[in-house]
Amino acid sequence: MSKINPILAAALNTPAKKAEPAKPATAKAAVTKTVATNPVAISPTPKATAKKVDVPKTDPQKVVKAVKEKTPKLKMERDSFTIPKTEYAQFAVLKDRLAKLGQPVKKSELLRAGIMHLTAMTDAALKAALSKVPAIKTGRPKKK
Repeated sequence: MSKINPILAAALNTPAKKAEPAKPATAKAAVTKTVATNPVAISPTPKATAKKVDVPKTDPQKVVKAVKEKTPKLKMERDSFTIPKTEYAQFAVLKDRLAKLGQPVKKSELLRAGIMHLTAMTDAALKAALSKVPAIKTGRPKKK
């Protein structure tokens, strides 16, 4: 048996609205309708028993929390850059260091952490940090 979502369960638990009867089109239909609605003319019919459906009880707060936890997906940006081999080797050193501390990371996570750190710096500290980074020729290296 499939599970029923909370909205469907609530709809099943609410009483159904009775539809208004349609107006009879002919006089004969009006007479039969009058006879059918007369309590003396009608013999009592056994009531149909409705089948109860076991609906799993769900906490509405849990449903709301599950909806609130969804965050929109972040758009990703791919890029390429040139970096000296000595600085590129620092990725491996930092990754090993963090793995020993119990927090393995990827290169992209290291770059993002560095950008977050640079963003948090004051203007003077940022300028001083970037003055220590030598400028390099951009582009792909020539094939040998």
